[in-house]
Amino acid sequence: MTALEPGSPERLVGVVGTGTMGQGIAQVALTAGHPVRLYDAVPGRAREAADAIAARLDRLVDKGRLDAAERDAARARLSPAESLEEFAGAALVVEAVLERLDVKQQLFTDLEEIVGDDCLLATNTSSLSVTAVGGALRLPGRLVGLHFFNPAPLMPLVEVVSGAATDVTAATRAYETARAWGKTPVVCADTPGFIVNRIARPFYAEAFAVYEEQGAQPATIDAVLRECGGFKMGAFELTDLIGQDVNEAVTRSVWEAFFQDVKFRPSLAQRRLVEAGMHGRKTGRGWYAYADGEERPEPHTAQPAQAPAYVVAEGDLGPAAELLTLIREAGIPVREEDEDNGTRLVLPSGGQLALADGQTSVEYRDVIYFDLAFDYRAATRLALGTSQEASPQTLREATGLFQAIGKDVSVIGDVPGMIVARTVARLIDLAHDAVAKGVATPEDIDTAMRLGVNYPLGPVEWSRKLGKNWAYSLLDDLHLRDPSGRYAPSLALYRHSYASDKREGSA
Repeated sequence: MTALEPGSPERLVGVVGTGTMGQGIAQVALTAGHPVRLYDAVPGRAREAADAIAARLDRLVDKGRLDAAERDAARARLSPAESLEEFAGAALVVEAVLERLDVKQQLFTDLEEIVGDDCLLATNTSSLSVTAVGGALRLPGRLVGLHFFNPAPLMPLVEVVSGAATDVTAATRAYETARAWGKTPVVCADTPGFIVNRIARPFYAEAFAVYEEQGAQPATIDAVLRECGGFKMGAFELTDLIGQDVNEAVTRSVWEAFFQDVKFRPSLAQRRLVEAGMHGRKTGRGWYAYADGEERPEPHTAQPAQAPAYVVAEGDLGPAAELLTLIREAGIPVREEDEDNGTRLVLPSGGQLALADGQTSVEYRDVIYFDLAFDYRAATRLALGTSQEASPQTLREATGLFQAIGKDVSVIGDVPGMIVARTVARLIDLAHDAVAKGVATPEDIDTAMRLGVNYPLGPVEWSRKLGKNWAYSLLDDLHLRDPSGRYAPSLALYRHSYASDKREGSA
């Protein structure tokens, strides 16, 4: 069974729920050529939603993104419904109602008495089990998850989720329909958080953990994630945009669905924001203040320091090897030496610089860690992690070195794994774990994370870029320092690292 064919009355798409997501899904189906019928349980809401969609189509015409004739045809295909009975001839009904299992189950039970047996039913749930939503249906095989991302007309990703009872033909039809609508669908098993909301948890959790550990303030952490990690937004500003209540609810839902697995543990600091009603932009205050006249705090940026006269590179810097080229281009001599006991940059004072590896600066005398960067040449900021064991002279030389290659420097606390490194390592771990457990393919996971949350690389691809066992080694070190289980590498990541070692002839 292939995609729904637009352009004929029997290809009617029904949308239940006329909030932002429901309107967005309706607009997507409408502009793909389908007749669309909108329904909302609150009288008058469907008409208001239809008017709002029509207004958005007008704006698309004004911007030159839609032809006026196409706009007129689309508006003619859109109609509000007074009752669910008007969906009797629908080929597809998508719900975008309240995220409550009982509400969704009752809706689909009611719809099943109205639509034909060949009608495809889809839930846009982001947090509930598709299997559970379809559990009360007479024909649960026709229910599939179609998880759009907000705003649906603009975001390309759709997660196509098969519940335990979903027929392959229904899932295939949903997938092909999403693709025919101009979306990029990915196939996903019915697991808590699906792909994106499962694998993305560490992006928020590790930023919040660094803050809770007094490693750095939100503005600094956000700046490092953006300017060093290559992410479009930092975790604090992004959750303020999403809504702290919404983001925390998703985190809590995934955590509870995994039986309170410590790897998905919510943040106490975020919980306090939610309890205080500080939900982000929509309330005027979250991690940041948004009232008129409020200024965003600046990230910590070190004062200018003199560059060292030279550096000695001991061992292979691995993911940070490009730094040697940048240092030479800045006119600073680099002497490379083989070293069997680790990899580091040695400064004239005798102090050392090492790439974040899950250990802490306090464990060593006069060692400062620097964070992982997505692209050391393109990065505009680098973070240094230091402790009381590092001398002021070493910190000055380290700061001057990175400033000499054109980077702003943020000095943070002695946090194992720092900011970007621990975040990326955990994203990689959850991705490999998801592949091993049949959640999705590596390709679909990478696609979902790039398109759904705009990561610079998918986590599986990032793993390849960073090397055979980089993530495993860092998490293993972190696990030794925090034995709660939060950083324990998954069996899947262990197997991946070990297999890679064997392929390359290592022990």
